[in-house]
Parts: sequence; structure tokens; C-alpha cells
Amino acid sequence: MLIIIGGLPGTGKTTIARELARKLDAVHLRIDSIEQAIFGSAPTNMSLDDTGYRVAYAVAEDNLVVGRTVIADSVNPLPITRDAWVEVANRARVRAVEIEVTCSDADEHRRRVEMRTADIPGHRLPTWQEVVSRDYHPWDRKHIAIDTAHRSVEQNVKMIRAALLWRMRRGLKVR
Repeated sequence: MLIIIGGLPGTGKTTIARELARKLDAVHLRIDSIEQAIFGSAPTNMSLDDTGYRVAYAVAEDNLVVGRTVIADSVNPLPITRDAWVEVANRARVRAVEIEVTCSDADEHRRRVEMRTADIPGHRLPTWQEVVSRDYHPWDRKHIAIDTAHRSVEQNVKMIRAALLWRMRRGLKVR
């Protein structure tokens, strides 16, 4: 299964993705880690465009083909990136489940963005203004929506696991 987690910075995507990966013994692919590794090996003025996503698509497909569950952790702001993740799952002949992580409490979201520290050496975190002005398109198809504003990581992971189990039992394909 390919679990595609997206949402604006500071909503809790990576925290949830890590815990879900631990619970499911899944591969966790984080775009921020991939992009920072590429930045670290390239000239500082290089534009990545979609390089990090393309690397992640390839690594995800390799792991899916050998039977691993993969959790893709990225902002995933555009329909084109969401479609590309689903295509990875289709090529690997596995189920794709899309999850959007939000934080409906703007004050809490802002606090998280402004208080967090980078956990990847050399990674520059976005400012609150960069987060709210980001080009982020609403999801226009079925997906699991998780609002982290007033729930713990454990509660959110439990909700996701229940939704995944429900879909698996019914043989539903979520795109």
C-alpha cells in the first residue's frame, strides 16, 4: 500500500507519518530529507523544481514492488503531484490512500510553525508568511482528512489506522 500524506508545513504531517510508519513497519519517505540531501550535494544556487519528488517516486515504487508499505510525506500541494503518487501505486499494482493533514486552529498552526526547529541539518524551515502564502490547491477527490488542531499524535494515528482498516476490509480503492 502507498499511503500519501500531504498538507501545509506545521500541520503535523511528519510527526504522524513517523509514528504511522513505526506502527505499520512501513518505509517513510520524506521529501524534505531527500531535497536537503540533494541540496547538500549540489551547488547552492541549483533549483530543485520537482527533483525531490521524482527521487521519492522512484524509491517508493522500488519498495512497493518488493511488498513494502510506503508512507510518502510531503506538502503535496498540487493535483499534479497527487496524481503522480497515485500513478506510482498503479504501476506497482498496489492500493493508494491519500491523507490530507490540516490544522484548523490558525493560532495553533502559527505557533507550531514559529516554534519548531529544523530536525534536518541545514534545512531552513518556512516562515508563517511563507506557509500561508504558499500555492496549495484544495483536494478535490476522496481522501482521508485529519485535523490535528485538538488531537494528539496517537489519536490521529489511531484514526488513520481505523480508516485504513475499514477501506481494506471493503476492498475500496481511495484515489
